[in-house]
Amino acid sequence: MKPPELIDGAKVLEWVWSGDNPFGVVKTCASEVAFEIYGLAICQYSGDLVVYRFSCDKNWETVQDDSYISIDEAKEYLPAQYQCVKATWTCSDKTT
Repeated sequence: MKPPELIDGAKVLEWVWSGDNPFGVVKTCASEVAFEIYGLAICQYSGDLVVYRFSCDKNWETVQDDSYISIDEAKEYLPAQYQCVKATWTCSDKTT
């Protein structure tokens, strides 16, 4: 499922969707599943030098995020909890 052009106001640069099974889950302090992560998006806010990797639910709502100095770094440091499904990244359309 393709993401929106913007997530939390940041432009989607690259993204990946896990399909029927989530990449992984976010758990509560009591180790219960709080969220399932189906979408990962590397995004950038206008005028910002860093990129963000957003971990999203089935509706592309951000559950977690982290900042990185590059797209490659954002992909390289994918947490183990989000590696239940192999991530094959897609570049977003570069049209303006």
